[in-house]
Amino acid sequence: MDRLLTGLQPSGALTIGNYCGGISQIVNYQDKYETFLFVPDMHAITVPQDPEALHRNIINAIAMYIACGVDPDLPNMHIYIQSENLYHANLSWIFECHTPHGDLTRMHQFKAKSAKNEAFTEGLVTYPDLMAADILLYDAKYVPTGIDQKQHVELARNLADRFNNRYGELFVVPEPLIPVIGAKIRDLQNPEQKMSKSTDNPKASVFLSDDEKVIRKKIMSAVTDSDGKIAFDEENKPGVSNLLTIYSAFSGCTIEDSVAKFEGGGYGDLKKAVAEVLVEKLTAFQDKYNKILASGTIDEILDRGRDYSIEIAAAKYEQVRRAVGFGRI
Repeated sequence: MDRLLTGLQPSGALTIGNYCGGISQIVNYQDKYETFLFVPDMHAITVPQDPEALHRNIINAIAMYIACGVDPDLPNMHIYIQSENLYHANLSWIFECHTPHGDLTRMHQFKAKSAKNEAFTEGLVTYPDLMAADILLYDAKYVPTGIDQKQHVELARNLADRFNNRYGELFVVPEPLIPVIGAKIRDLQNPEQKMSKSTDNPKASVFLSDDEKVIRKKIMSAVTDSDGKIAFDEENKPGVSNLLTIYSAFSGCTIEDSVAKFEGGGYGDLKKAVAEVLVEKLTAFQDKYNKILASGTIDEILDRGRDYSIEIAAAKYEQVRRAVGFGRI
């Protein structure tokens, strides 16, 4: 069974964009691949974090993954926390010593984040090397990848090739899996941007924890345009296209069928339908989420995932350690 690896940062409440671009993909793939699902808390601290909130977000994120359909009882599902497996940091250092600085500072995500914070840390620069370690430790063949992260997976591929050519066959070269629908749900108030967990605009993002009233209010106030025509055109009609994408992702309809359903109607009808499918889906997620937190089973799930991840990572790191000349033979 081929391996798949993915993670979502515990940096705040999860949005419908996180669900469409990440969690739903895991649910779709979990019966097909051996899945390594981890919470990358080490990545999270590349920007300032409140420690208590980070602890809380880690557990809440795991509970929400499961509530959204991830099955922790599958024998091929391994859920763990990145910082509980020190081999991630060890391999990341080796990769840092094999990565030209320019390769890291050219990353789109680094440029975007560093532009917002002049006092950025070196962790933000070397983020892609740690991400490569996350992937290559487990010989993951597939990495579900949002459009904004594809460049980081390319770096992991380059590192795998570089090491394989220099030291012999050490790593599986991973392949990005980019979903056609939901890969990039847009900001409701500024559809030129991706929907974000860390937005300052309370109307911009729909969170998986939002209640019915809040969901309806956010969708009904979503930015559209002035021509009143329902059509999927991301360049010229980004707001309407975003609503159609959300409807398609949560209703199961194709984009084409969604356009046909609302064509000839008004934006108000489209918004009401989007709100309705979101309320139905998110309410079900929230009910299950609360039951999972109350059950006390998350620690057991994480312990099991940690132990297995360490077993796999230790064997891979030993191969790399010997190849680069570390320690004793």
